[in-house]
Amino acid sequence: MRRSAAGALLLALAGCGVDDGGRSIETDGELGGTLTVFAAASLTDVFTDLGDQLEADHPGLDVQFTFAGSSALATQVAQGAPADVLASADEEQLAAVADLGAGAPAVFAENTLVIAVPAGNPADVTGLADLADPGRTIALCAAEVPCGAAAARVFDAAGLTPAPDTLEQDVRAALTKVQLGEVDAALVYATDVAAAGSTVEGIEVPEAADVVNRYPLMVLEAAPNPPAAAAFADLVRSDAGRQALAAAGFRLP
Repeated sequence: MRRSAAGALLLALAGCGVDDGGRSIETDGELGGTLTVFAAASLTDVFTDLGDQLEADHPGLDVQFTFAGSSALATQVAQGAPADVLASADEEQLAAVADLGAGAPAVFAENTLVIAVPAGNPADVTGLADLADPGRTIALCAAEVPCGAAAARVFDAAGLTPAPDTLEQDVRAALTKVQLGEVDAALVYATDVAAAGSTVEGIEVPEAADVVNRYPLMVLEAAPNPPAAAAFADLVRSDAGRQALAAAGFRLP
């Protein structure tokens, strides 16, 4: 939803809350009930922080997140899973369910891929070519999720054929393999390396510079809690939201 549309929705629904069944009811304007956000796994840390902020501002509100691969989330929404907001790690996944939105999806962040290795880099990984080496243990995202699709474009640009030992359904699963020392390296988002702190090291991938994932967000037409959904969308695109995204390593459009 465009920022102006989200703001208009907030104004139009001011004074609404939710009854015991989760539907909106008239109140004094304070947000309440449950807000359900489906979001790409790479948004886990920054969205959790923003959800905590929204709850602090509205003590009657309970923000619940489902973080997973964007393709899985889009499928759940298409099948009728109850959610208020959907945020994807690429535009293609959200485009598949755009007709279920209360407005056009809006891009709020961008991300690029880097190589993650365990602290100390025990396998001496130096670049993308090492992820095409069958002698090393490599984790990549599955092709159907945005990080996997982006990885395929990076390898194509470099003229390399990757040699993955495991294909994960979301980027945090690939990162976890690195953190546990189960693989020598994984291709993940720059923000995931930042979130992992000292448990991993990041290696820049020059071939990934032109492969940019753009993150769109959409308030769903069937949102059980439209006022809270609009408030969360506004918070993500606010100055505070953009600062949080930038601090987490996301690029801002």
